[in-house]
Amino acid sequence: MTLLNQTTAVRAGIDCDTQYGAVTPPLYLSSNYAFEDLNQPRKYDYSRSGNPTRDILAAALAELEHAAGGVVTATGMGAVNLVLQLLPQGALVVAPHDCYGGTYRLLTTLHDKGAIKVDFVDQNDWSQIHQAIDKKPDLLWIETPSNPLLRVVDIRKLCEAAGPDVLKVVDNTFLSPALQQPITLGADLVVHSTTKYINGHSDVVGGAVLAKTEALAEQVTWWANCIGITASPFDCLLTTRGLRTLNVRMQQHLENTEKIVQFLEQHPAIKKIHYPGLTDHPGHEIAQKQQAHFGAMLSFELRGGYEEVGQLVNNLNYFTLAESLGGVESLICHPATMTHAAMAPEAQLKAGINASLIRLSVGIEAADDLIADLEYGLSRTLLKPVEEKCHVK
Repeated sequence: MTLLNQTTAVRAGIDCDTQYGAVTPPLYLSSNYAFEDLNQPRKYDYSRSGNPTRDILAAALAELEHAAGGVVTATGMGAVNLVLQLLPQGALVVAPHDCYGGTYRLLTTLHDKGAIKVDFVDQNDWSQIHQAIDKKPDLLWIETPSNPLLRVVDIRKLCEAAGPDVLKVVDNTFLSPALQQPITLGADLVVHSTTKYINGHSDVVGGAVLAKTEALAEQVTWWANCIGITASPFDCLLTTRGLRTLNVRMQQHLENTEKIVQFLEQHPAIKKIHYPGLTDHPGHEIAQKQQAHFGAMLSFELRGGYEEVGQLVNNLNYFTLAESLGGVESLICHPATMTHAAMAPEAQLKAGINASLIRLSVGIEAADDLIADLEYGLSRTLLKPVEEKCHVK
């Protein structure tokens, strides 16, 4: 396994303090900054518009993503909303039919209000892609691997098909710049929920938008200030600290995931595994081409339904039932009732989300403990009633 950007993330903000030489950058909590003279503002005047702590994180993320610049937002959905501000009234957005539930909710709501038009398509179905491109969309939204079914689409091929007149945006949250860099594959903008792998400790909510060109970065920056969507300095400080350990964390995430997938492949309670690292996964070859690794997210379908899912999650100790992903702790999620609950039942069905689907965010705990936990939970699924939860000593 070879991660991208082996050293840059570690150096994020280190030794950049020109005033006192602090090795780690200081936290600038000031909401405003003094002008040098009348009509002579300094580099910073008001923290919504610009803040030194936030700029350190933005610069580090831009370097990791090979971007010209970018903005750090207060949430991941804030980053999605920020991108949509670049569009004219009534713009056509082509988005994946199985995108993240929060993105789906925002796009459909704006569509219903008449602010934009949305065409949800299966981005692995090239007949649908060509039909959508023929409508001359303003924006192509790409999410790969998808949430929660880990579908993989060809970023370069999609961007080339869209052409230069379409704004091409990739949500890179599931992999982080350590494993995938969409701008090098043709994207104009990269979106992150920095809450996930970039921060990696489940203690900060945030987002980011990184732009391929300086002109696009300037637009994103202007809109971020205009709508007041920028992140707080303290959140940026914590996220930058998390970013410095991205590569070492990711190594352990990936090693654990490989072992867990091998275990699940052999378990009789598992009906199907969705993971690009499996050679029979439809996106395996594309993932090999555009990703540095297959990632630390996976989903699987139980032989059973909602009741059996309940038995499993209530017999786990190391896997916490919670939303979000990418933290050092392992999480288990039921997309139909959690992350994608905003989707109508028919939309869930079309996206392939059913009652037996479970998503795992594999943490950095000892792999043997995680596997033992899953073995315990699965052994009581379909076999025995739920017993005591605290079984791991």
